[in-house]
Amino acid sequence: MEQSVQEDDQLLLRFKYYTFFDLNPKYDAVRINQLYEQARWAILLEEIDCTEEEMLIFAALQYHLSKLSLSSEAQDFTHESEVDEVEAALSNLEVTLEGGKMDNILEDITDIPKLADNLRLFRPKKLTLKAFKQYWFVFKDTSVSYFKNKEAGHGEPIEKLNLKGCEVVPDVNVAGRKFGIKLLIPVADGMNEVYLRCDNENQYACWMAACVLAAKGRTMADSSYQPEVHKILSFLKMKNRTTSPQAVSDPESMDMKPERFVSPRYAKKYKSKQLAARILEAHQNVAQMPLVEAKLRFIQAWQSLPEFGLTYYIVRFKGSKKDDLLGISYNRLIRIDAATGDPITTWRFSSMKQWNVNWEIRQVAIEFDQNVSIAFTCLSADCKIVHEYIGGYIFLSTRSKDQNETLDEDLFHKLTGGRE
Repeated sequence: MEQSVQEDDQLLLRFKYYTFFDLNPKYDAVRINQLYEQARWAILLEEIDCTEEEMLIFAALQYHLSKLSLSSEAQDFTHESEVDEVEAALSNLEVTLEGGKMDNILEDITDIPKLADNLRLFRPKKLTLKAFKQYWFVFKDTSVSYFKNKEAGHGEPIEKLNLKGCEVVPDVNVAGRKFGIKLLIPVADGMNEVYLRCDNENQYACWMAACVLAAKGRTMADSSYQPEVHKILSFLKMKNRTTSPQAVSDPESMDMKPERFVSPRYAKKYKSKQLAARILEAHQNVAQMPLVEAKLRFIQAWQSLPEFGLTYYIVRFKGSKKDDLLGISYNRLIRIDAATGDPITTWRFSSMKQWNVNWEIRQVAIEFDQNVSIAFTCLSADCKIVHEYIGGYIFLSTRSKDQNETLDEDLFHKLTGGRE
């Protein structure tokens, strides 16, 4: 009743914060299923944007899961998931010992790996065509330097880009053999936009994984680097439709309603028969996956979308005469131009010194390092909701990946409560 829920009301539940810890298929099947449903509806209702290529993967995985849930494999799984708790704990310990905390110690005493290769670079300027130029790139620690050529690699770089705190956006079309990385690097007056172009899947996976980790302030010595490379490669493999037409079953003989698996935009674009054929073609790459792995892949593909985990609000910044969008992510706030959709400024939670809410005028004020301070009123929601997001994500950032860690509930309520 406190939450204005009346008797016989129907509630739709979803995870509010987009940081999911410890998704282990052995004992976390229920949460994986809940997240899969949340991801599925986010895609189908177009709450998050994706390319046609990605939409076909999501459709193929949904079709595969709908087939599995009708088959005996789904029933077999329920027995499988009742894994002995001791076995689950042991396997988890094994993972931790193989690639968890140990690597953090090793990182301090060994050389941090580096990448060096020829890549192409493009910097957008007004009224210019998108011309990529080749340079020799070196990735070390959390920075990328580029040189005129390999021979010049021992001297001073043309430019060194520090990727800590940047946004990393995939710019990929597997069918068109385009493997690009878009970097949005925060600078004093907004964002520095840089495009990198790789030659093939393997090069892209290595560099993309390094960029993703560097954005979080981690190096390639981190234990999550190789799994990240593997995840990117497996995602590209799902996109790579190289199956022979004979392998695809005849859509007419299949009991498939393809419109159920795609968003309305793509359902309108193709005739039902064409759509079914394309989904079946994409299905060949995922046809052997067991139930829970397919759901996990769906969640991972959702997480790799550029706009994943962003919640948007219309706000008015102090001193501004027009409304802007504020995007809140697990690690940053982004001020976005409401007219163009372009990011203007990014602020990291890690550089936040303090924030507070003036409940009388419903204004959120935040202080960052280097004497940067902002204040805004929220127009599309109560400022308490924005305050809860900031406090909740800051609380989650203090959580370690140790599964036995007990949560400090008092701290959570203190950070999100917003006592008026």
